[in-house]
Amino acid sequence: MQQKSSSQQLSFGEKAGYAVGDTASNLYWGVFSGFLLYFYTDVFGLSPAAVGTMLLVTRIIDAFTDPMMGALADRTKTKLGKFRPYLLWGALPIASAGVLTFTVPDLDDSGKLVYAYCSYILMMLAYTFINVPYGALLGVMTSNSQQRTMLTSFRFIGAFSGGIFVSQYTLKLVEWLGQGDEKLGWQLTMVLYGVIAILLFVFTFLVTKERIEAPQKQATPIKEDILDLFKNKPWVVLFCLALIVMVTITLRGSSGTYYFKYYVEREDLIGDFLTIYMISLAIGAASTPLLTKFLDKKTLLMLLMATVAVLSIVFYFVPKDQIWLIFAIHAAIGLCLGPKSPLVFSMYADTADYSEYKTGRRATAMIFSAAAFSQKLGGAVAGAMIGWTLGALGYVANQAQTSGSEHGIVLLMTVVPAIFAALAVFVVRFYSLDEAQMKMLHSALKYDR
Repeated sequence: MQQKSSSQQLSFGEKAGYAVGDTASNLYWGVFSGFLLYFYTDVFGLSPAAVGTMLLVTRIIDAFTDPMMGALADRTKTKLGKFRPYLLWGALPIASAGVLTFTVPDLDDSGKLVYAYCSYILMMLAYTFINVPYGALLGVMTSNSQQRTMLTSFRFIGAFSGGIFVSQYTLKLVEWLGQGDEKLGWQLTMVLYGVIAILLFVFTFLVTKERIEAPQKQATPIKEDILDLFKNKPWVVLFCLALIVMVTITLRGSSGTYYFKYYVEREDLIGDFLTIYMISLAIGAASTPLLTKFLDKKTLLMLLMATVAVLSIVFYFVPKDQIWLIFAIHAAIGLCLGPKSPLVFSMYADTADYSEYKTGRRATAMIFSAAAFSQKLGGAVAGAMIGWTLGALGYVANQAQTSGSEHGIVLLMTVVPAIFAALAVFVVRFYSLDEAQMKMLHSALKYDR
């Protein structure tokens, strides 16, 4: 194997610079998780069932575009690097697509639905184009497992910081920029987010460095890269785990807006509710390096997801007038879910090393593109579940809900996420890479530690 060059310690500046790339991404992902379904039903004017179906269909398209983007990024060779250039190339497209997605056209219902499909597919293509290489960049900045955990912690502090900003200020910006015109407010808010995202992506490009290179004579047939994924058992486990956990997170995040607007009947608290959650996620992510000093990644994930399942069940029994208790349990769930992303993405980087050890080929972007797909698919499944459930229970936007649709909203916030969290505990049991195995294969690959 070719000697790889990888600094054991990354500087604070490089970690922070990498992190703000996910701050930029979460100006979009945060909007998708917290407000997209609400925007399509209560502002755009689509039925919940139609939106649920649309979200799922677009992810079927992602099933092809994510690995294609991974294959493309793995085969990119420029003087600027393999993955970093996409931060420049993709910044303007994702900003433009975001504005188009949150623009309400003057069309009839059928025309609006077609527009929603087209603009959201474009949005997801733009997101994939920049986010898959961004995620893969983590796998080539260092080979040190603890540094990867630290880097992913920084990344998701950046991500949740973007989410906190989105949760706290999106509805306020919509109101302020729209001046009574909610549709215009959403459009202008996404213009602002686009400008910020472009600046942050450029900064990430400038301060990060790629250190791990694929073997010079590596043969890279795309078919083999894809087949390697399914031969990589630790990756398969992570793929399933990430999908399940993302369903859990998205169910709670997307249902929260409906929960406070229609069940608690305190629409004024939506921003604070989502913000507290994002702050808790960020604190949880920041605590990950400390937690992994006492527990291995697998055990820690099992403990955290089991706690999420229990707390979600407890949440079901909280009366709607107990606002502080609602906030407290929601924050506790956020603290438990926060470490999930740093843990799982650092484990994905480990599975890329494992794949190279087994096959002699490195396909970092393919590994991370499939990871991104599992996240997006999990979000889509959750969105579809919410849309279909609300549609089946007679949800009508901007009106008092029936007892059936109210109870459905509560279940989507509590019991249903608890079931998926418990399923995640079962799945993570099958993950096999531990610290001893990683040291062994890094030694065989001649990585500098």
